[in-house]
Amino acid sequence: MITFEHVTYSYPGASAPALRDVTLSLAEGCFALVIGSSGSGKSTLLRCISGLVPHFSGGTLSGSVRVHTFDPIAEGPGSMSRHVGFVFQDPESQSVMERVEDEIAFGLEQSGLPHAEMRIRVEEVLDLLDLAPLRDRALETLSGGERQRVAIAAALALRPHVLVLDEPTSQLDPQSAEDVLRALVRLNEDLGLTIVLAEHRLERVLPFADRLVYLDRNQPGVRSGTPAELAGHLPLRSPLVQIAEGLGWHPTPLTIKAGLSFSRKLRWPQAPSPVVPLPISPRPFLELRSANAGYGQALAIHDVSLQVHGGEIVAVLGRSGAGKSTLLKTLVGLIRLQRGKALVAGQETAGREIAEICRQVAYLPQDPNALLFAETVREELLTTLRNHKIERHAGLPAERQPYDPDILLERLGLLDKATAYPRDLSTGERQRVALGAVTVTRPGALLLDEPTRGLDYTAKQALAQLLHGWQAEGAAIMVVTHDVEFAAAIATRAIVLARGAIIADGPIGQVLGASPLFAPQTARLFPGSGWLTPENALRSLQRAEQTTVE
Repeated sequence: MITFEHVTYSYPGASAPALRDVTLSLAEGCFALVIGSSGSGKSTLLRCISGLVPHFSGGTLSGSVRVHTFDPIAEGPGSMSRHVGFVFQDPESQSVMERVEDEIAFGLEQSGLPHAEMRIRVEEVLDLLDLAPLRDRALETLSGGERQRVAIAAALALRPHVLVLDEPTSQLDPQSAEDVLRALVRLNEDLGLTIVLAEHRLERVLPFADRLVYLDRNQPGVRSGTPAELAGHLPLRSPLVQIAEGLGWHPTPLTIKAGLSFSRKLRWPQAPSPVVPLPISPRPFLELRSANAGYGQALAIHDVSLQVHGGEIVAVLGRSGAGKSTLLKTLVGLIRLQRGKALVAGQETAGREIAEICRQVAYLPQDPNALLFAETVREELLTTLRNHKIERHAGLPAERQPYDPDILLERLGLLDKATAYPRDLSTGERQRVALGAVTVTRPGALLLDEPTRGLDYTAKQALAQLLHGWQAEGAAIMVVTHDVEFAAAIATRAIVLARGAIIADGPIGQVLGASPLFAPQTARLFPGSGWLTPENALRSLQRAEQTTVE
């Protein structure tokens, strides 16, 4: 149904091919999961199916691609859009209209569908993706996750034979992600829709896929097979598979239900080991007091009070649209309070310029491109220092000095990219450039909104090390994330928002371990253990086994 025959493709000016000698066959009606590290060619592979590569991107392509009887290289994306629906990694880049219902109907209007048929299709996808309550909302008022669901709905409304999705759950909370994936499974099973999906968060998608396609940027070609055949033999592994491999579980379980059949046979301490609290600053660096904020008359957060101290990493969790991004924007002054107070380092933010607040608080939005303006990576950091009129001064103590740009780039793993054009870098690299641009002033607090979007496991581990380094230096850190596995690995504390209000606030183990919605895979496998990561579980089980032997 979808075939690649010895496909090699290079982007214009690239020093190496993005795809090398790819031969692949995907049967009609399959649910294929495409995985690989950042820069391995996942997005490029997907774009070949729709004709976006090479028609939109240019470059050189050899070999052949077929979708049914169609040649995407000859047909181009305009013609292929009738057969292949495509959902981009960045939903903002593919929206056209201002209103949700209009955005979903736009493609149908362009295809000349009768009005009555259009109404039926729009209603179907609104219900399928739980978007009916948002049908009259302006797209600019939606959360990132809500916009992602709208983009998927717009693609599904055309009823394509093939649906291609590039990281469709990257901005969705765990429940919304599962709802979307189950909707895709229904379309796949009930209508025979062929689905090809690229995703970094294997723990979310692996249980739903019947085909796995792995790309390695250091090797030509691809590896493909069933998840059962490949899941335990690839360098990218979900937490469940990591635990299964560490404990020798065979066959490798791909779902929590299958994993529980193994874990229930083990013994582990019924009372979690006490957690030794890390030292934090005595006074809060960030504070909200009875805060109300929102957009126009609509409140996004209401009556929120919280404190974040230096030395804390606080994960902010919640469903899409719960007010998480608004919370960060309120702290940095991008959204003004309608009631209550916001304080940074004990000083109220009311009446202060945003630039002044941003000298003390680094804010990284969901889209790192919004912060990239310079011609080189190094210049991005230097521009921040110039804009804030900050210079290194021999009379200042080290903890108050701005970072040396090259030292910070080395810390970020970007020193070899110092002279590169930032927008030519991969998603993960651009994320780190933006992080460097907002932290070069050595702020006292970091506010990160979905920083793992588009990052593979290796890049997330590198980000976790960076955050722990800043934590050790005394920074107050807040991370808005839908990635519960990342939250479990980095945070000391978790806050859960619902409808703009804080409904849970406590140590990360207590909040995640007790939540059926936000519990990571390790906590689901070993309920009541207090373990949140594979490393926690494997280390503790090994220690328990040694104690039993002794």
